[in-house]
Amino acid sequence: MVNEENKPTLKRKRKPQSKLVPGLIAVFMLLFVSFSYYAYQIVYTGNVDTKDEEVYVYIPTGATFDQALDSVEASGAIVDRLSMRFMAKLMDYDELVKPGRYRLVHGWSNRQLIGVLRLGEQTPVNLTFKSVRLRSQLAEKLAADLEPSREQLDSLLNDQEYLLGLGFDTTSVVSMFIPNTYEVYWTTTAPELMERMKKEYDKFWTAERRAKADKLGLSPQEISTLASIVQAETAKEDEKPRVAGVYLNRLNKGMLLQADPTVIFGVGDFTIRRVLNVHLNHDSPYNTYRYKGLPPGPINVPDISSIDAVLNAEDHQYIYFCAKEDFSGYHNFATTVAEHQANARRFHRALNERNILK
Repeated sequence: MVNEENKPTLKRKRKPQSKLVPGLIAVFMLLFVSFSYYAYQIVYTGNVDTKDEEVYVYIPTGATFDQALDSVEASGAIVDRLSMRFMAKLMDYDELVKPGRYRLVHGWSNRQLIGVLRLGEQTPVNLTFKSVRLRSQLAEKLAADLEPSREQLDSLLNDQEYLLGLGFDTTSVVSMFIPNTYEVYWTTTAPELMERMKKEYDKFWTAERRAKADKLGLSPQEISTLASIVQAETAKEDEKPRVAGVYLNRLNKGMLLQADPTVIFGVGDFTIRRVLNVHLNHDSPYNTYRYKGLPPGPINVPDISSIDAVLNAEDHQYIYFCAKEDFSGYHNFATTVAEHQANARRFHRALNERNILK
C-alpha cells in the first residue's frame, strides 16, 4: 500500500516566454508615437512662411480642388505641401472649395489655413480709382483689383440700356464713381460692383449737397461734369473754388466755357500741352470753344474735392484765367479781356522760352 503522502510530486515545466511579444509592443509604441507626432505636426504645427511679406492666394470662381491647392502652393508660402494636401483632404476641402482672395498669415498651421479656405473667409480689397479719364481706363483700373475682367466691366459701362436703369448713360456713367476707398470682395461680380457704386453715389449726394446743386441750377451729374473741368484745370485744391466760380460766371452769362481740357478730351490726344487753332477747330460736342454750355458728360472722374469746390464755388467777378508764367500750377485771374490778354501774353512768352510748342 502506497502512502499518499509519500507519493512523489510532479513539477510542471514553465514554457519559456517568447521574446517576440515585447519586441512587437516596442515597435508598435514607436510607430504610435511617431504617427502621433507626425499627425500633430500635420494638424497644429506652423506650415505657412510668408517671410514677413503680405502674401495673398487667389482662388477663381469655379476652381476645382486641385486648382485651388495649386493656387495655394503657387503663393510660395507653404513649407510642407504634402501635409497641406493631406489636411485639405482630411477636412473635406474637396467638397467645400470657395473662390476668393485670402491673405496668408505667417505661422498658420494646416488646420488654420484650410479652415479659412473652406469657410470662404476672404480678405477684402481696398478699391480705389483715381486719375481716370475714359470708361475703358476705369474698367481697366477696376479689373486690376477684382476678379471680373476688363471686358466684363467695360461691357456694362458701354451698355446704354443697362445704364439708363441706374439713372446714367454712357457719357455720364463715370460720374457715378465717386473716388474714395471702398472695401469689397475680390469675387464681386461686375453687376454687383455697379450696384454698389450706385449706392455709394446716392449716399454721397446728401440732401445738403443736392440743395447746393439746386441753388446753382445744376443737377448732380452736371455738377460732376463741371467738377471734371475744374479738376483738369488745376491740381491746387485751394484754387479749385475760384476756378469753379469762373465757369459758373460764364454759364450764368451765357458765354462759351472755352475750357482747353474739354477740347483736348474731344481730340483724344492727352499729350497736348499747348492748345492750338487746329485743336480749337476740331468738331466735337466736347469742344466748348464751339458749343455753349456744359459738354455731354465728365471728361474725367472728378474727386470729392473738385465736386465740393463747385458746390462751394467762390463768389467773384472773374471771367478769365490763365496759367501763371512761373509754372507753379496756379493761375492769374481777370475780369476784363485786356487783363486776360496781358496774362496770356506772359504765359505764352514763358512757353516759347521753354520751347513748348505743342
